[in-house]
Amino acid sequence: MTQSGYVAIVGRPNVGKSTLMNRILGQKLSITSRKPQTTRHQIIGIWSEGEQQVVYVDTPGLHSEQHRAINRVMNQAARSSLHDVDAVIFVVDARRWTEEDERVLEQLETVNKPVILLVNKVDLVPDKEELFPLLEKLAAKREFHELVPASARKGRNTERLTELVAELMPESEFHFDAEQLTDRPVKFLFAEMIREKVMRITGQELPYSSAVEIEAWDESEPGLIRIAAALLVERTGQKAILIGHKGNLLKEIGTQARLDMEKLMGCKVFLQLWVKVKSNWCDDERALRSLGYRENE
Repeated sequence: MTQSGYVAIVGRPNVGKSTLMNRILGQKLSITSRKPQTTRHQIIGIWSEGEQQVVYVDTPGLHSEQHRAINRVMNQAARSSLHDVDAVIFVVDARRWTEEDERVLEQLETVNKPVILLVNKVDLVPDKEELFPLLEKLAAKREFHELVPASARKGRNTERLTELVAELMPESEFHFDAEQLTDRPVKFLFAEMIREKVMRITGQELPYSSAVEIEAWDESEPGLIRIAAALLVERTGQKAILIGHKGNLLKEIGTQARLDMEKLMGCKVFLQLWVKVKSNWCDDERALRSLGYRENE
């Protein structure tokens, strides 16, 4: 009999949830950067092996700042992932426990499914002897199904995690085709690839008020996809940052995103980018919906 079920990956921003899912899948699906709140949408990654299938749900980091509409939508997307799943992976950073971690833990109080605590980034703890008192302290916070110290970036103990998760899946037919990686369309993945490069290349110079909108898509030529995409910002000054001196920054964003797209699709991609100013899109509910932000994903 086959086993299949859903697992939510939750935690505060920047603890490595997306890196973990990419590691489990063996392929880059969720975008990553050093900036917190890089993940804005729920993204599912489908792991299938033999008679088992696990549908991982990567979520935006639960955070306290909700003064803008986009923050509220992201928090709601993360909370909604806790419903109707068969297990939860709660990811924390081995280097520190914060008030936001505590708030995520409070959200888990109503979850009556197994919760695995993944203590991530153990490779970044200089003195490994410090891990033991930390693990004891974390284990006392609630009854976890299991506590797993790991490094998603280096793949340490992630195989143990996948084994634990697979054991928790109920007997069921597969929810998706065994060859399927995600339920998101390629256009969504491409837009996310572009946004990742914006987050990485601009560093701290550009705030989070940027988004990507695919405006044109043409696959009429064999072996070639032509794409036109707009980068949305809220102010004219942000537009200048994204374009860079003589357009160099925008060109670099496009080049790096195109290479990722070609790797994913196995064909040539022609990518055209430009920057648009759309004032206060982060607080515009209609604009958020048009960009794919849904409160009950």
